[in-house]
Formats: sequence, structure tokens, C-alpha cells
Amino acid sequence: MITCAISGVAANRAQCEAIPYTPEEYAAEAKRAADAGASVIHIHARYPDGRPSFRVDEYRSITQAILAESPDLIINLSTGAVGVPLEERVHQITALEPELGALNMGSMNYAKYSAKRKELLFDLVFANPFSEITFLLEKMNSAGVKPECECFDTGHIANTAPLIDMGLLKAPIQYSLILGVLGGAPPDPRTLAHMASLLPENSTWEVIAISRKQWELVSAATALGGNVRVGLEDNFYLPNGEMASSNGDLIAQAALIAQSAGRKVASPAEARALLTLPETPDRSALYATGSG
Repeated sequence: MITCAISGVAANRAQCEAIPYTPEEYAAEAKRAADAGASVIHIHARYPDGRPSFRVDEYRSITQAILAESPDLIINLSTGAVGVPLEERVHQITALEPELGALNMGSMNYAKYSAKRKELLFDLVFANPFSEITFLLEKMNSAGVKPECECFDTGHIANTAPLIDMGLLKAPIQYSLILGVLGGAPPDPRTLAHMASLLPENSTWEVIAISRKQWELVSAATALGGNVRVGLEDNFYLPNGEMASSNGDLIAQAALIAQSAGRKVASPAEARALLTLPETPDRSALYATGSG
């Protein structure tokens, strides 16, 4: 199963010209990703001028545009944000009821270091206390949205245990193991193997590898039996060092790695089966009248 992280919120076209801003651009990028083998699209919304948006309106417009071009794709909406009111991090989930919703599983330092400049380019605390995790999770459960548990370190995996015990998380659980963010797990295949070994039985998981270590970790996840996420949110560059011209380039490379290891790239229908999602998604909330 290959997920495409289509845009993110931090980068812009000054860094990579292929990053989509408008709904039409999201749709074109998602189509390229789907044609190359992606079955899931992970969305952070933007205004048409490229600024990040947390409004339901932009999430709705972008998702509708994507599904008009690629109706079989699984939609995964983000709830991750810093300095945004909690309700605004989740109202797109409750309003639009996507199949998947990303859920960060713990707090951490979150920084980026430049070895060339010998300085931190940014430095912040990404706060996700249990009170907020349970709030977001209860909203997802009430909307019938499956959480994707994003774990930046081993402690975040352990954070799922009390939620399982309380019945807020139900097996089989989908985990995203994120490596390469300064403050979280380092981007090393041995670390990935260890994190994967800590997951509850019958879980599904994917690797999210940040920056140019992505391809080494995509290869490791493929060998370990996991799934992968690539896309312009996480990394701009192909293994040969060239900047990708689209998300499709990155998805095609991930598919090639999987196929070279003897793995079959999942279709959206096969990915739904892996994730124990309904065969036919209910899109009624997405097309209901109203605004946010």
C-alpha cells in the first residue's frame, strides 16, 4: 500500500515548483500519484495562494476535486497542527467523514538543523497530550473515521496501549512510523525494524521517512513487510538527487522499489481490505450542503 503525502503545509513553490495550491492542482497531482500506484492520499489543505488552511471549505473543495479525477482513492485528512485551536484541527474530519484521519500519538521537540549553517532553522514543541489525543480520537470514532496513529518515536507507540485498553482504539490498528524529524526517531533501518517489532499483533503499518533518507527506509519497510508513504510533504528528491517534477515521480519510485523486492502494489480496493475499511466508502458527508 502506497500513500501519497501530496502537499504538507511547511514547504512552498520557492522550494519545489510541483507543490499544489489550488483544488485543480491537487486533483492533477493526485491523478499522477494514483496512476503511478498510490492508493491513499494524505491531505493538508491550502488556500489557492498557498497558505495553509484549516477551514472545512478548503478541505472539501480539494477532496471533491481529487475524487472527481480519481474516485477510487482513499482519502486521509490531517489533524496535525501547532498553535491551532483543537476544534479547528478536527472539524474537517467530523464535517467530511473521510475514510482515514491522521492522529499524532505524542508530544515532542520538533526542529530542523542545518549542518552547513551550524544552526537550527526552526525549533518548537509539538504538543499532543493525552487529553487532546483522546478528544480527537473520540471525534474520529463518532464520525466513523479510522485513525492512522502517527508515531514519531517508540514512546508514541506505547501511548496507544491505554487507548486500546479504554476501547478508544480498536484492532486492527493502522500505524505510521515517522523517522527523520529532529526530536523523534532517527532515520535508520535498525530503528524502523525495532519500532515495527513493538506494534501489536495484526496491526498494519507504513513508514514515513523525512527528507533524503526516505529511499533507504522505503526499501527497509518493503523488506520488513510494511507499507510506505512518499510525497512532496516529506521529500522532494529522487534517489539520484534530482528534484521530482510531481508526486507521481515519487510514487513511481516507491512502486519500483516494492516490485523489485517481489511485493505487489495494492490497488485502492486492496488497500481498503488491508485497512479493514468498507469496500464502498460513504461520501455523503463530503457532498452535503453547508460550509465550514
